[in-house]
Amino acid sequence: MSKNIAIFGATSAIAEHTARIFAQQKHTLHLVGRNRPSLAEIADDLTVRGATRSHIYIYNLNDTKTYTHMLQRITEDGKIDIALIAFGTLPDQSMCATDISQTTDALITNGVSPVVLMQVLPTYVNTGGTIAVISSVAGERGKSSNYTYGAAKSMVSTFAGGLRQALYKHHIHILDIRPGFVDTPMTADFKKGALWAKPHTVATHIVNAIKKRKNILYTPSIWWYIMVVFRNIPESLFKKLNL
Repeated sequence: MSKNIAIFGATSAIAEHTARIFAQQKHTLHLVGRNRPSLAEIADDLTVRGATRSHIYIYNLNDTKTYTHMLQRITEDGKIDIALIAFGTLPDQSMCATDISQTTDALITNGVSPVVLMQVLPTYVNTGGTIAVISSVAGERGKSSNYTYGAAKSMVSTFAGGLRQALYKHHIHILDIRPGFVDTPMTADFKKGALWAKPHTVATHIVNAIKKRKNILYTPSIWWYIMVVFRNIPESLFKKLNL
């Protein structure tokens, strides 16, 4: 049976690869983002790949005042079965440390906006549906190289946990997706190593986690083990590390 799937930040690499899997499963895709040409190109590709329908919606997802209008448009023909929140940026921590406007923008894009969207979404999601949000392993513990980004992602994960509990009795599930290093255009300048995953691999894990109604997804799974160690480094030692 075809499902209504809404993807917010649909031009991101992980979102696009996830949408391709949903298209092959013959679902209806609602793609939200700012870049009309890119969204249109992705929608056409998804239709070729088997999507029942592919719709695009042009919104600035940092403008939280538009969320109600956006969701009303998306659900004109039926509520959402799966919502994937996939938008975000990777700020330069050194720039954030010297320019408060960049800190503010990073926190809004990566933390405040996804949290507000999660708060608004349940009214527009079917009973038994899923709201999945891409957080990050960076939200597990602040480190000097990306603590602004990490703080925003920590906000998302904390909010997702509370919302999961609040919506349990309403049969709407919350999936907190915590990727490690992913080889995407956003990380193009980073040196890649053995721990780096491809977007398609992460997308496959996301689709499987939604199906299994997992609460938290570390992807690839090795990051669960890494973060157990990372979280338990004593603060007296941790603060001396160059991370």
